[in-house]
Amino acid sequence: MNQTDNVTLCVDIKINPVSDVLMAICIMVLVLGITFHSLTAWPIVQQICSKNILAVYLFGLSVSDMLYILTMPSWIYYYHNDHKWTLDRDICKLTGFFYYSNMYISIYLLCCISIDRCLMVTFPLRVKAFRHYRNAWLICGLIYVLVMSIHSVILKLDTSPAQPQQQPQQQHCYETYPMTVPVALLNFLRVSAGFLLPLLILTVCYCQILCKVQKSVSVDDDFIYVLAVYINHWIFSILI
Repeated sequence: MNQTDNVTLCVDIKINPVSDVLMAICIMVLVLGITFHSLTAWPIVQQICSKNILAVYLFGLSVSDMLYILTMPSWIYYYHNDHKWTLDRDICKLTGFFYYSNMYISIYLLCCISIDRCLMVTFPLRVKAFRHYRNAWLICGLIYVLVMSIHSVILKLDTSPAQPQQQPQQQHCYETYPMTVPVALLNFLRVSAGFLLPLLILTVCYCQILCKVQKSVSVDDDFIYVLAVYINHWIFSILI
């Protein structure tokens, strides 16, 4: 009897290996994310105390990443149950809200960092007229408010996450298709504005920076440090 149960258990594990892989990825993101963000928190706070404008964007990026990472336990639980959402429906919607909101917040903050560095490299004198510490906080706040407002609308319109009419063993979280027309349209606009536009901005900024750096005799150490931090956050955002 035990042997039969063991064989059945092994077969069940092999039926849906995707759930195990996704669960392992979420666990890795949770552990590494908390570890690395904890290590970088204090240096960023120190730079904020010295009114470093770049540190404001990095702080907003770190907060966004942490909120994103804190949704991982819910997804780990979800994948552990083989894509069956047994928690409250509102928890599913709230988890999805923070998951997607902070993903797009991170993207736009990375664009802000890229634009800021591009302007500092290409127009170092002109940019000082409007590059202020207070403006950086204002831009971060506007990004948070704008992105979360858009996702709040999607949250109200989207009734598909963990629908109550589904059987408990069949409930999914943000994996129900087909979508309603308003939700599909908002998702299309969100992807266009959330990925295509930032891709264009990043490409232009990279080209401008590379052209300027190639014309320079030497590269400032501070610029190298900033570029390294930026690339690190960019890679982390893509991975998660």
